[in-house]
Amino acid sequence: MGDAEIIPIGTRGRPGRGTGKQPSSAARGLAGPGARPAKPGAAPEQPPEVPTAAEEPQGRDDRSEQQPVEPAAAEQVTPPRPATTTEERHPSAGIPVGDWLSAFQHAARELFGEEWEGQLARFLAFLRRRVTGDYVVDEYGFDAEVTQRFFMAALRPIAQKWFRIEVRGIENIPAEGGALVVSNHSGTVPLDGLMTMVSIHDHADRFLRPLGADLVFRLPLVNALARKGGATLACSEDAERMLRGGELVGVWPEGFKGIGKPYAERYKLQRFGRGGFVSAALRTGVPIVPLSVVGAEEIYPLVGNVPSLARLLGVPYIPITPLFPLLGPLGLVPLPSKWLLEFGEPVRTDEFEDGAADDPMLVFNVTDQVRETIQQTLYSLLRQRESVFR
Repeated sequence: MGDAEIIPIGTRGRPGRGTGKQPSSAARGLAGPGARPAKPGAAPEQPPEVPTAAEEPQGRDDRSEQQPVEPAAAEQVTPPRPATTTEERHPSAGIPVGDWLSAFQHAARELFGEEWEGQLARFLAFLRRRVTGDYVVDEYGFDAEVTQRFFMAALRPIAQKWFRIEVRGIENIPAEGGALVVSNHSGTVPLDGLMTMVSIHDHADRFLRPLGADLVFRLPLVNALARKGGATLACSEDAERMLRGGELVGVWPEGFKGIGKPYAERYKLQRFGRGGFVSAALRTGVPIVPLSVVGAEEIYPLVGNVPSLARLLGVPYIPITPLFPLLGPLGLVPLPSKWLLEFGEPVRTDEFEDGAADDPMLVFNVTDQVRETIQQTLYSLLRQRESVFR
């Protein structure tokens, strides 16, 4: 094989591409980067001969003929690097316990304030009572602890920061004993009832027990929340039992006619029904406290309605506002109007004779008196208010 002639591929058996003098670029590429073209007339280089096993001398000790290697000329042999492995370790390994405690204290301080230890202890005690069932719920489903710790805590920032509610005449709320708070109803969505609850709780330190419509107790989640928050069905029997039990009861006689009226009819009271709330107050002898709310009409200005869809869904109305459904879920955010709540002078019912609740003319007169008081107070508050949003 040493004398074999190398013929470049693609030259049809000739050394070059038809010239007979110089190989082509393709042939030079195949020869490798270190090869140089042979000169004309020069003999081809012979590859070095490698001795075969038969040519090697027999009986020679390879070890005796091995030449000693000078230490200086010996190559440095690098030991093989061990394989890198990943060791399993605990997630908390490497983090000192003190850092964990410091982070926990900082998070608790941000969540519960500077008195985080006491707040945390009370919260853990609350959880323990919930797990063990050591808490009180009255016959209507009212849970005072849940209402105070969660419902009021969630509503308070909305009342104070978003609507900036200003409360007047809170001294007209009795400190104890039964009383009936009668208010106007507005706002498309009944947020005025929730804001009244948190305002009375924060300023009079009493829980308001609202009387709700049938629709509230037909909705699965709303039903449970309303019961725990102190609401009950708007019927004379429940109202009288609560009033006799010394509860502060709230009622909105306008109903859906009040919250579902068009924006053009804002602050114009609708009919107060048949005066059932007056009959309950007369039978129990508790005072009636008129409440006028300004600001709720502007949170969802009602400019339209879809009656056919409302009948299909079984609701009183499907509201259309300037922002809903145009902006989708963003249109559900209420406008930040300025609210004014004024509690009027109580109307005493203990001065009437027994059986006054069965006199329809007397009931009508007291109902009209309460309605007119609320209406005139609304006009007065509107004149005092600088603008809708301040």
